Amino acid sequence: MRILARRLIQPQLLNKISTLHLHRTQRHLASQSVQRIRDSEVKLRPYQEECIQAVLSHLDQGHKRLGISLATGSGKTVIFTHLIDRVQLDRQDARQTLILVHRRELVEQAAKHCQNLYPSKSVDIEMANLHATGFADITVASVLSVVSGDRLQKYDPKRFKLVLVDEAHHIVAASYLKVLEHFGLKTPTDDCPALVGVSATLSRFDGLKLGAALDHIVYHRDYVDMIEEKWLTDALFTTVNTKADLRKVKSGASGDFLSSSLSKVINTPRINNLTVQAWSTRASERKSTLVFCVDVNHVNALTNTFRESGIDARSIVGSDLIRDRDATLDAFKRQDFPVLLNCAIFTEGTDIPNIDCVLLARPTKSRNLLVQMIGRGMRLCDGKENCHVIDLVSSLETGIVSTPTLFGLDPSEIVQEATLDQMKTIRESKQNGIDLSSSLSASSDSAEYGTASLVFTDYDSVQDLIEDTSGERHIRAISKLAWVQVDQNRYILCAEEGSFLAIEKVAEENFHVRYIARIGPTSRVPGKKAAPFARPRILAMLPTLSDAVHSADTFANSTFVWRFIATNQPWRKAPATDGQLDFLNKYRDEDSQLTADDVTKGKAGDMITKIKFGARGRFDRIKAVVKKQSKEEEMRAEHRRSVDREIVQVGRLEA
Repeated sequence: MRILARRLIQPQLLNKISTLHLHRTQRHLASQSVQRIRDSEVKLRPYQEECIQAVLSHLDQGHKRLGISLATGSGKTVIFTHLIDRVQLDRQDARQTLILVHRRELVEQAAKHCQNLYPSKSVDIEMANLHATGFADITVASVLSVVSGDRLQKYDPKRFKLVLVDEAHHIVAASYLKVLEHFGLKTPTDDCPALVGVSATLSRFDGLKLGAALDHIVYHRDYVDMIEEKWLTDALFTTVNTKADLRKVKSGASGDFLSSSLSKVINTPRINNLTVQAWSTRASERKSTLVFCVDVNHVNALTNTFRESGIDARSIVGSDLIRDRDATLDAFKRQDFPVLLNCAIFTEGTDIPNIDCVLLARPTKSRNLLVQMIGRGMRLCDGKENCHVIDLVSSLETGIVSTPTLFGLDPSEIVQEATLDQMKTIRESKQNGIDLSSSLSASSDSAEYGTASLVFTDYDSVQDLIEDTSGERHIRAISKLAWVQVDQNRYILCAEEGSFLAIEKVAEENFHVRYIARIGPTSRVPGKKAAPFARPRILAMLPTLSDAVHSADTFANSTFVWRFIATNQPWRKAPATDGQLDFLNKYRDEDSQLTADDVTKGKAGDMITKIKFGARGRFDRIKAVVKKQSKEEEMRAEHRRSVDREIVQVGRLEA
């Protein structure tokens, strides 16, 4: 395999390349024994040719700085390597191409593709101790290496027709901008090379504008389109609510969670056990699961949790030796073990088609990062039916994105093994108003991940709460007695002398019926201060409200005076008494005082019961919930503005 330039413009420069350089470069590429594929033998997919034509069309129109947005697994490397021969400038001396990447794996991948596609061209590598000549037909460079020292100076911009940037969402970083300035691409002219940036996530979450480096996005196709067209594998989506509270997690400069702060909340025994339980319940039959963690400590702890459960899980972190990393990765590709954990290693430039499950054990605010992680499992592979994406979502008030958000759904949506079509159906049903907008999906820590609905009613004032009779409608449809709802799951029935019955739901299981008797003067111990009520007596514990009401009514009918507790008594329709009005008006503003024409005696009695049994406290709690919801909505709105920055559209970019 030819590694360095075969036709150097200045042959004497070859002597300056050390023997060590040659040997290292040869080992670097020769270790990848791949059959060479001639350009004429490569059949581009329709969308790949369409993308190339979009680039060529814009170049013909005089545009110089172009962007391509394509999903992971769509063959971005194939497209930009084919552009090398298809892009031709008017200047005859401009024949060289520079490919800029930011990671070792991407350097190797791009160099391999170029060597296979163009066996007659010279291919150089600029990375770490590998120094390119500056005269090769194609140079694949690590951006950090090429800008170090004076290494950039050997590249004459006049000899270059094309600069290609992989993972181009990084292109506004200072190192990339330095390279672009060297090639005259900061302010493009007719003499400068063409610039084409390619990425699966051609946008920025941190608000930096890609327009500083690229002028037009000429082609866009996301992974939802690619799955529908069968260019990527089918996917199943499952979300699991870990109930992790991220409100105190700090954000980094990019706007996403700061890893060190996030790890303290996510890397806990409870959540790690829940993560393993979710995988064991939903994906234990999967052969190749890639897990994304927060940081190295999280990788180590979660790997141990998998192993303690008898699962052969291994990990790769940045500090691993290259040979150890490669050995672990090769074993994973052979499916020698089922679970591989990492943090920030495989979000970009990873080609492991056998991945059939992606476990998102780290929450994120960035749609780009979410798409990158999911994309690792989207490549087609023989024998692979689909990829199961399991998203461990956390508290939603912090502005996280989750797999449902990619389909235009609320991030709180809990789904279980939903296909792409099912996710779209859920979205359409929401848009058609089939689901209640006031309901929030929740999940338990159990393997069944059950759901529940919470419905909130807003009150503008405590008076509105006291006057609201909607809570009594249900219980009074069951009972003929004047029960009053004083809290969400608490009902009171008062007797004439002050004794009362209470029905209250306890611990999400049973409704307790309690009788609290008022103590008369004759029953108190002389000379000793006593409470006005006796100790509560539990009459019944029943599974449903209906059962509890029937039990309480039976007791009330035999203990209380019927005339006072029945809802159909004539006195309830009479005007409220002066005493009732005086009591109620103490809690009302001067401009909203009640009169006998405004309220009946029965309604006034119900309102007094609500006040005596904590309406003010309940109103304060409701207002606290409303305030919290308002704050969360403000945070969601701010997050939506951040997410909008990550939406990719074909057209001109703002500078």
